[in-house]
Amino acid sequence: MTILIAYDGSADSRAAIEFAAKHLAAGPTVILTVWEPLLVQLRKYPLAGAGVLGDAADDWQAEAEQNAKEGAELATASGLSDVSYRAVADNESIWKTIVDVADELDASLIVTGSRGLAGVRSVLLGSVSNHVLHHAHRPTLIVPPVKA
Repeated sequence: MTILIAYDGSADSRAAIEFAAKHLAAGPTVILTVWEPLLVQLRKYPLAGAGVLGDAADDWQAEAEQNAKEGAELATASGLSDVSYRAVADNESIWKTIVDVADELDASLIVTGSRGLAGVRSVLLGSVSNHVLHHAHRPTLIVPPVKA
């Protein structure tokens, strides 16, 4: 049983790792960080990227790799074993990349956190976890936000 855990460094994704470690008898676990290359961001938000070219893409890839490694270290510290990590560039949408990697790995389960957005905020910002839930062809566990 391979578990794929989406991790972006947020408190919600940390909670997803901790929940999985506490409640699942896991086998191999893959921590996945999806990052958007500059050209994808510019295509989505052309005005936001004006004048932000150069080595930024390399920096973002390195940051994504470090983020994924941090998630794997957290997973191991939380009690999961046989943990690996990947940072994957998104070419279309983050949720689709998560689903595609889960398919590639033939993951038994996808685990992701949720920021708990509702109403207009959810419509404007989108919901990665909601899209993963509705487009993955495998069990998906969405861990709700931690109450402060």
